[in-house]
Amino acid sequence: MTEAILLVGGQGTRLRPVTVNTPKPMVPTAGVPFLAHQIARAAAAGVTHIVMATCYLAEVFEPYFGDGSEFGLSLEYVVEDEPLGTGGAIRNAGRRLTGGPDSSVLVFNGDILTGLDIAGLVESHKAADADVSLHLVRVEDPRAFGLVPTDSEGRVLAFTEKPQTPEELITDQINAGCYVFRRSVIDSIPAGRPVSVERETFPGLLAAGAKLHGVTENTYWMDLGKPESIIQASADLVRGVVPSPAVPGRRGESLVLPGAEVAAGAKLSGGTVVGAGARIGAGAVVQGSIVLDDAVIGPDAQVNASLIGARASVGARTVLDGTVVGDGASVGADNELRAGARVWCEAQLPAAAIRFSPDA
Repeated sequence: MTEAILLVGGQGTRLRPVTVNTPKPMVPTAGVPFLAHQIARAAAAGVTHIVMATCYLAEVFEPYFGDGSEFGLSLEYVVEDEPLGTGGAIRNAGRRLTGGPDSSVLVFNGDILTGLDIAGLVESHKAADADVSLHLVRVEDPRAFGLVPTDSEGRVLAFTEKPQTPEELITDQINAGCYVFRRSVIDSIPAGRPVSVERETFPGLLAAGAKLHGVTENTYWMDLGKPESIIQASADLVRGVVPSPAVPGRRGESLVLPGAEVAAGAKLSGGTVVGAGARIGAGAVVQGSIVLDDAVIGPDAQVNASLIGARASVGARTVLDGTVVGDGASVGADNELRAGARVWCEAQLPAAAIRFSPDA
């Protein structure tokens, strides 16, 4: 049996133009809340028990995920009274684990999509007889991340949080937010106060001579901290770039959920998702986008890499590129919004109000 702790962090305020009261991992991604993909992938890798650590009320998540039986595992919830940081959250959730001190515990973040071989990471951890194993990925620009250099055998040498100078850029390997802990290490984290694994737990373990093992697997990896990342992740899940048992349909260029209506002549591509009750007008072209439940895309509209909120409407011939339209908002006909434009929930944008193109 492999147990896991799923860390669900603070509210994604950068998504507020879409859903003001919905935590980031619950924004629909490839037709279901993103956490469904995390749980399903863990179950497929052999995880049988997950403790969801969150600073939200369990009532936000429990109505959808329940006891986890639909995913083939057991799921329970631990809610922080006050934010405890990554390490504190792991320690707080650890009291619900059932394995012994030498058991292996998978720990993963609820806002990262990865194609990581989860079972392979656990097996590598056991083979190395490590205290903690970390999934590492290589990135072109590591300055915004925690750097984790390793030796030729994968042993972690140091941790550098968000390097500020060229001298600190000693590797392009970064902490990818998925770990395997020896259970006794979790129990050694101080309880009842905020703890950062990156700044306190991991450096402290290194100083004490513990064995930290890095597994560098250059697979798909995306932090869902921005709306454009969620849109891209959804498209990649629909197209099967990242496999997930939770996608409610066949992999392909689009996913149209039951109850949606797509008019003749409309074109869907690039991993577009059309939610239940949504309507796509004749001649509309929708590429790599998320159209949530009961939204309306008007005739001949062009929507690319955008997120259209529930009950929102996009008028005829309107062009959206890299745009987020909030729940219940209305963008009138013949508008053009590009380059990260955000339309707030319930906002009303009249016809022909905004144009981004420089031509007359």
